[in-house]
Amino acid sequence: MFDKLIENESNNIINTLSELIKIPSISMETNNPNAPFGENCSKALEYMLNLGKSLGFKIKNIDNYCGYIEFGEGEDLVGIIGHLDVVPALEEDGWSSSPFCPIIRDGKLFGRGSIDDKGPVIASLYAMKIIKDSVSVSKRVRLILGLNEEKNWKCINYYKKVEEIPSIGFSPDANFPAIYAEKGIMSIELINNLEIKNYEILDINCNNNAINVVPKYCSITLKSNSSNNFSVQETSNIKITKIDSFTIKIESFGIASHAAHPELGQNAIKTLIEFLINNFEFSSNYLRELYNIGLFDTESPRFLSDNKIQDESGILTSNVAILEYKNNKLIIKINLRVPVNTNLDDLKTQYDLLKNKFETLEVNKISSQAPLYIEKDSYLVKTLVDIFNKKTNSNEKPIAIGGGTYARAFKNCISYGATMPGDLDMCHQVDEFIEIDKLILSSKIYAEAIYKLAK
Repeated sequence: MFDKLIENESNNIINTLSELIKIPSISMETNNPNAPFGENCSKALEYMLNLGKSLGFKIKNIDNYCGYIEFGEGEDLVGIIGHLDVVPALEEDGWSSSPFCPIIRDGKLFGRGSIDDKGPVIASLYAMKIIKDSVSVSKRVRLILGLNEEKNWKCINYYKKVEEIPSIGFSPDANFPAIYAEKGIMSIELINNLEIKNYEILDINCNNNAINVVPKYCSITLKSNSSNNFSVQETSNIKITKIDSFTIKIESFGIASHAAHPELGQNAIKTLIEFLINNFEFSSNYLRELYNIGLFDTESPRFLSDNKIQDESGILTSNVAILEYKNNKLIIKINLRVPVNTNLDDLKTQYDLLKNKFETLEVNKISSQAPLYIEKDSYLVKTLVDIFNKKTNSNEKPIAIGGGTYARAFKNCISYGATMPGDLDMCHQVDEFIEIDKLILSSKIYAEAIYKLAK
């Protein structure tokens, strides 16, 4: 119904997305009330609000925490919830071009945020424009723009305190045909004493890796008690640098991926731990035992259950994301994606049981998010899946994912696109891209969905 109108906006969609990608909006919490998540996140929000205003929408900056773009009238509110912040990206990570200098190659638009989540946000905005300009609806439609999704969700939590809650909606931040279930998410940390015999641990560094990313780098710097104590050898993923006669730096290299799909990455922390326990002696068996009981496994660590923890939403996955060393204590931070039928508190109890093995161990819950689950035959799920299948001439079924989207922040809301069935998930990946044809197709799908939900 709206396809030709969307196609007429193709160049605008591509150009505005390119401009938005140029803003390196990596969320960082600050004490600046004008930019609580950093200057670049504020610039991204300003760009989007100005764009919305130029297209004839009502806009609002919500105390610099987030904002919205809206059209329509009526008591009911349809929400489209996206985010403008992105995970870090450096060209030296292996990008074929600068991550914040978008480039089109082979029909793909490359750049950090192209699929997560700037591309889907722009596709949604232009879908809203087409509906606003061409038909009448009986509800208001609001595109909510968050700035802290990749970190702590402080933006959307602030929105919920001060703004109207949508009665129905979707988040364009995952996969088509639609997401009926999202696993629970829990992050925990283990803190315990750690000493390496004959060495002083000077530093452990993961390059500020985010807890929802499989770490691609981790290093440890050690100072020896004697100048001739360097007998360890490099491997394919381990580099050893002699800093001076007493000090070495051991670097581990892996492959980054989203924590919801740790199997797509290669965890540099796990590689470093394996190397250390095979080449050094420790004052206790703590680290070796953690490794032996499966703490660093990506699927259902063995100490949690005799059987793998899984249900219709998938298997429990674990990402050891951050390694730190402070005051002679090793800090291990872990991000878990938990099947919807598994109680998060029960899972935390299993980690607490580790304290029975290690007297000085601390186990702390950093954060948690309850799972999302909406029946497959609900109006919202069936409607959005039907729209997708009709637009693509397919017969896809709703799916469950390990990722966590803003959909779980609101009742009667699910995640919807923009990654197509069968496509490689490029979220958080090096050389992130969105195929231009599928970007435009997504906008067509969103236009039909907005019209159906708002009419």
